[in-house]
Amino acid sequence: QLKNRLAAEGLFEDARKRPIPKLPERVGLITSTAGSAIHDLLIRLRGRFHLVILPVKVQGDSAAQEIAEAIRFANAHRVADVLVVGRGGGSLEDLWAFNEEAVARAIFHSRIPVISAVGHEDHWTIADYVADVRASTPTHAAQLLAQEQQAFVDQIHELVEGLADG
Repeated sequence: QLKNRLAAEGLFEDARKRPIPKLPERVGLITSTAGSAIHDLLIRLRGRFHLVILPVKVQGDSAAQEIAEAIRFANAHRVADVLVVGRGGGSLEDLWAFNEEAVARAIFHSRIPVISAVGHEDHWTIADYVADVRASTPTHAAQLLAQEQQAFVDQIHELVEGLADG
């Protein structure tokens, strides 16, 4: 019912989704510091971007509120150019915080583009539908960011080589 209501309100519309910046300086990570997701993101992103970690609970009674608050905090203080919101996989119950209306609306109202990186390939949450980009896992989110950066750097190199040759 919530998914249908949010869809009817336009929260999932592709037309409102923003592109992820090609060269973000700061990447905000909204996840638990205890899970494997943070380690995967740090390993793949450290040294490429300035990382801002906003630690939250990703399951349990207060998780959805903490996630929504972290998104609002990131926006109020403009701590990042892009946000990765997520956690590693788990059961449907483990992922439930990312199906809560508070999280969906916080993502929708975020002025900072959001990558939802919740669970595994076969798990979709309401956060995935609202986010600007859905990554199947936190590792996939890191790969997307790194690929965008590398593609931009490669394009610059080609342009410089073209100028040198011309």
